[in-house]
Parts: sequence; structure tokens; C-alpha cells
Amino acid sequence: MIKVESLTKTYGAFTAVDDVTFTALPGRVTGFLGPNGAGKSTSMRIMVGLTPASSGFAEVSGRRFADLPNPGLEVGVLLDASAQHAGRTGREILTVAQQTMGLPSSRVDEMLDLVSLSPTESGRRVRNYSLGMRQRLGIATALLGDPEVLILDEPANGLDPAGIRWMRDLLRGYADQGGTVLLSSHLLHEIEVIADDLVVIGQGKIVAQGTKAELLRSAGTLVRTPNVQELANALTASGVSFAPSHATGSADALRVDAEAELVGKVAHLAGVPLVELRAAEGAGLEEMFLELTADTQRDGAAA
Repeated sequence: MIKVESLTKTYGAFTAVDDVTFTALPGRVTGFLGPNGAGKSTSMRIMVGLTPASSGFAEVSGRRFADLPNPGLEVGVLLDASAQHAGRTGREILTVAQQTMGLPSSRVDEMLDLVSLSPTESGRRVRNYSLGMRQRLGIATALLGDPEVLILDEPANGLDPAGIRWMRDLLRGYADQGGTVLLSSHLLHEIEVIADDLVVIGQGKIVAQGTKAELLRSAGTLVRTPNVQELANALTASGVSFAPSHATGSADALRVDAEAELVGKVAHLAGVPLVELRAAEGAGLEEMFLELTADTQRDGAAA
């Protein structure tokens, strides 16, 4: 389990992480989402002892990372697949980690097989690896000690579609066997497929958290019409709240905080033609993410 409590990190007058609190539970994949610069990576670095917190704390399996006697046996970490010794081979990097953790040498071959790095590939120097190969090596290192917790920042970067599918199945299986997975990724579809719980962060603050099903159910109704302003006026007159829908990529859509039946009735009475009317959860995680983080996106990101 990962427990983060009132975590705050400031750099001078800038607050990178602002009173973040959440728990990632065993047997579940927790998706950690937010725009670039939202504070995800800083939070994860604090969790694994690379960056000190200004206040608050983060615990892994009931202890701070720095207090774990042999961290690799309890938590597997992958924050930057490129941060590996470029002059060593993949096998050498795993061997150093295996010896540091006091594990049998057989674990190196087991992990190379698990992540599908061939003997030829594992014998190459890492400077000659593609990003996808470095990701596989990073995953092998994270899993080497058979930990109960995984903390992964963008682990699918550089992987081809088959590699992404492999990663998804690996992490799903790990959680199904009782492991705790905290996964940060900008590939929203992959998070939507694999995650059980979601934590959404924007400008250093949590803007939403809960089970994936709960958050997607709260998305309301998606409606599209060529007469957006007329529909907006009718919804306002009926006391129904709404907002522009960002995920469709067009200006003719609204996300309405009401059941589809009510939205359709309001539109009918106002004589507004509709071209689409459905539960907004059908738009999936992208819709929810863009709605929750609209105020924290960089210029043009929502478009």
C-alpha cells in the first residue's frame, strides 16, 4: 500500500505539490493523472526518497522509503527509463541490482525472459538501446526484487502497440496477485483500460479521486447541436448546469449535469435540433480528464 498524507513541496514562492492526500491500495492499479507540470513526477520522487517534502509524508508498506532496509525487495521504481548507465550492458545493470539486493543470480535471467530482452540485446550497452528497450530494462529492474509495490512514471513511453499491450497485461496480472501499482501516464486510453482507481492532479492539487467507475459515472450527459447557444440558453432557463465539452474536439458539444432524458426534453421544448445525445461516460477518461483539468492545461492543450 502507498499512503500519501498532506504532501507539499515548495521551491521558494512556487508550490509544486500542494497538500496532496491519497492512498493506493493492494490488488489495484491506481492511475495518477494530470497535465504536464501538474506535480505528478515531483510527488513520485518524494515517495521514493529522491526529493524531500516541505511538509506532509509518503509511506510505502507503512514506512517511509528511507526507512526500508532493502527497498528493492518492497517497492519497484521506474521514474526515468533513460536514467541508466549508458556504458553498461542491460545484463550488467540487472546484475548490479541483483547483487545489491542480495538475490540469487538466477533472477537476472528470469527478469530478462519476463521483459523479452534476448541474450543479444541484454549484452548490448544501454547507449545502443531504443527507448522501448530501456523501458523493458527499467521494468525488469523494478520487478527484480519481487516487491509488493510498483511506482511507475510513464512506463509505456517508447513502446510499440504490442509492447503497450504486454505492459498492460503485466501490470494487471501483478495487481491481480495482490500487488499495489501506482501508474502515471499520458496515454489516457491505457489508463482507462487498466486502472481501478484514479487520482487526478492539477497545479499541484488533487482535483478528483475515486474509483474509475465512480468518476466516469459522474460525467453527466454529452450533447451536440449546431445551435449550441440556443441550447445553452434553454438549459440555463431550466436551471440545468453545463460546460463546454473538450474531448470531442469541436465547439458544438456540451457536457450537461443532468440525465439524457431531461436534456432531450429541454432541447425539444426549445426547438433545438440535436445530433448526439448520450451519457458522457461513453466519452471515457479523456472527456473526464480534460473537464477536470481545463483550467490547468497549457495554452492550446485542450484543443
